[in-house]
Amino acid sequence: MKIAAVRTHLLEHRLAVPFESASMRFDRRAHVLVEIVCDDGTTGWGECLGPARPNAAVVAAYTPWLIGADPLETEKIWARLYNALRDQGQRGLTLTALSGIDIALWDIKGKHFDVPVSTLLGGRFRETIRAYATGSFKRDGVDRIEDNAADVARYRSEGFHASKIKIGFGVDEDLAVVRAVRNAVGPDMRLMVDANHGYDVLEALEFGRKAAELDIDWFEEPVVPEQLGAYREVRAGQRIPVAGGETWHGRWGMREPVETRAVDILQPDLAGVGGFTEARRVADMAALHGVRVVPHVWGTAVHIAAALQFMAAMVPNPVRVNPIEPILEFDRTDNPFRQAVVKTPIDHDQGVVKIPSGPGLGIEIDRDALAEFRMRDD
Repeated sequence: MKIAAVRTHLLEHRLAVPFESASMRFDRRAHVLVEIVCDDGTTGWGECLGPARPNAAVVAAYTPWLIGADPLETEKIWARLYNALRDQGQRGLTLTALSGIDIALWDIKGKHFDVPVSTLLGGRFRETIRAYATGSFKRDGVDRIEDNAADVARYRSEGFHASKIKIGFGVDEDLAVVRAVRNAVGPDMRLMVDANHGYDVLEALEFGRKAAELDIDWFEEPVVPEQLGAYREVRAGQRIPVAGGETWHGRWGMREPVETRAVDILQPDLAGVGGFTEARRVADMAALHGVRVVPHVWGTAVHIAAALQFMAAMVPNPVRVNPIEPILEFDRTDNPFRQAVVKTPIDHDQGVVKIPSGPGLGIEIDRDALAEFRMRDD
């Protein structure tokens, strides 16, 4: 079995109501899927985190090293591709593009051996995972405080045990939002906050100290990811556990924040950290240093399926009678192709998601949806 073709599928949906995080504005949802086809007809699917068109371009740059290769040799291919562009970047697009390729190769490997990727990773510790709802962005033309409170109250009514709130727009306004959400859902729902690196150190410390009374599970990306010293200062200077890692790509990008305890919770993204091949190394490194791992997820059902396979095989740390279970980030914002790209959507039931048990990622792509949501040239 050899790789015969590598294709990318650029997908897009224009939003009726644009929304913002502290660091980015969204007027559309755009994602890129990677399709790898073997000479025997076996096809694998992956997804890249980050801007769709640039990721597709880097996947195309990697393609000459992929054609004719044995798709089962995932370690060999990973090392070859990483080395091919390592002089131009050890993180960023070189790793997010490689992630989509690696996910597709593991999908092929699972289909070849007729087992889920989680079995190839060592076995499933769990068949279902509790999900937390991600939403609560700043939407155009609405009152943010009322809108976020209503959003999270709806997530609770749908059965979600936890939700993440977007902050980073200003300490006073953010505190008002979090207080309104807490009042709307009561004391029992878990709440997390994500500043999308919108604060500086002083703002992050002020927010963390004032929000501690609101029972927040974690404070995600309080400052820009390059400032590891600032991460450590925020972690030391307020009581809410600090999370981060979706933009620290590869084991080398993760090493310093883990070894220096810049975060309490590490958030590798399967579609950005380097795929399954690299995510295993990162999880092992985090376990070695006693750092909790909660993967970041943002994309289509392909990305969700990859995260579920990885999380199914995550070894409890520590292993005990009632282990700490990972929780799945479940995007609830407007994106009609998120689930449309697969023939059987990956949905939740009262905030619990079943891990696919079919071979590879356990999904089947709906090519009609790929055509319907194909990105236009404008």
